[in-house]
Amino acid sequence: MEPQNKTFVLQFLLLGFTDDAELQCLIFSLFLFIYLVTILGNLLIILCISSESHLQTPMYFFLSNLSFNDIGLSTATVIKMLVNIQANDQSITYTGCLTQLFFVLAFAYFENFLLTVMAYDRYAAICHPLRYNIIMNPNLCVLLSLNSLFISIMDSLIHTLMVQRLSFCTDLEIPHFFCELDQVIKLSCSDTRIDNIVLFVATCVFGGVPLCGIIYSYYHIMSTILKITSLEGKYKAFSTCGTHLSVVSLFYGAGSMVYISSAISASPGKSAVASVMYSVLPQMMNPFIYSLRNRDMKVAIRNLFSRTISLE
Repeated sequence: MEPQNKTFVLQFLLLGFTDDAELQCLIFSLFLFIYLVTILGNLLIILCISSESHLQTPMYFFLSNLSFNDIGLSTATVIKMLVNIQANDQSITYTGCLTQLFFVLAFAYFENFLLTVMAYDRYAAICHPLRYNIIMNPNLCVLLSLNSLFISIMDSLIHTLMVQRLSFCTDLEIPHFFCELDQVIKLSCSDTRIDNIVLFVATCVFGGVPLCGIIYSYYHIMSTILKITSLEGKYKAFSTCGTHLSVVSLFYGAGSMVYISSAISASPGKSAVASVMYSVLPQMMNPFIYSLRNRDMKVAIRNLFSRTISLE
């Protein structure tokens, strides 16, 4: 089959999870619920942090960044699927697919970096408590956040531009509910060796290095906690990083499931379901983890609701 130049590619087809009409309605309702919970939960976190002066600390600054990012990542992946199901149309334009691919990668990489920066913040708070305010000063916090965002955007842009140079055949069916990078590359009729190499290197560097940073931070955190003599002191120290550790476990655990399922199963349906585990569910669960396991957040939420009721 002769390759079709990318200039003439009009649209891709997002096959999603199933063609069954009844199941489509169920999937629409489920993902609409997940999306609304994600938006409301993360907005609640942002409002609480912005309205409480005692939450104006580095940890909650990064948490608000994480909430903004979770809203963006969930929107980039879920909205198009909901629109397609509602319109009974699986298509997405070539430009729309590249745009979605760019934003999904940018938000995913940014979340990865934010979790690393938050681990460093917990390391500074527990291992160097007397110098914490000096180490994690406002300028450094903003700089870390902006640098993480810049690197994420640049890396996402590189992948998007490399996909743009590819040519595609007439079979443009993506067995996912959004334009995932490796699935788009598989559809190309061009030589994709360079794209696959760049993807592998980027995954190792921008995924592996931050993960190593998190492990390094928690190694020192655990070493410091074990040196504390009292059980109350150990519990108090660990509780300050317990929520972050839960979010890290959820994000990387879900991401690992995607790669493991892709490696051991060639089923597109299973791969699509696995992608939900890192692109949808962590973004919904993060607000619950931080609100249910964090005493300050519980107080801030109660205060926010109290002020809202009093205004009425």
